Amino acid sequence: MQSTISELIVHLRTEHGLTQYELAVQLAGVSDNDAITREEVSRWERGKRIPGPYWRGWLSEVLGYPKDKWESAAVNARRSRHIVPRQRSHDSGA
Repeated sequence: MQSTISELIVHLRTEHGLTQYELAVQLAGVSDNDAITREEVSRWERGKRIPGPYWRGWLSEVLGYPKDKWESAAVNARRSRHIVPRQRSHDSGA
């Protein structure tokens, strides 16, 4: 299975030796948009939110990863949200 966007962000951020805060600062700098915070980066990494196309473009620039791969990872994240774990059946022994 391909990586979700949250996995990709964590991997690339740590590969670049950045903290969540440092990534947010870099994103704010290149995008000239100070709405991005460490907390938002954390939400992305925990899979609580999926960065939109605007932020995926800036992530591509800051982390040096192709835009089409970010799009694919976002699709994977959306798909994984719709997978419902199967209930375990318990044998009653009767």
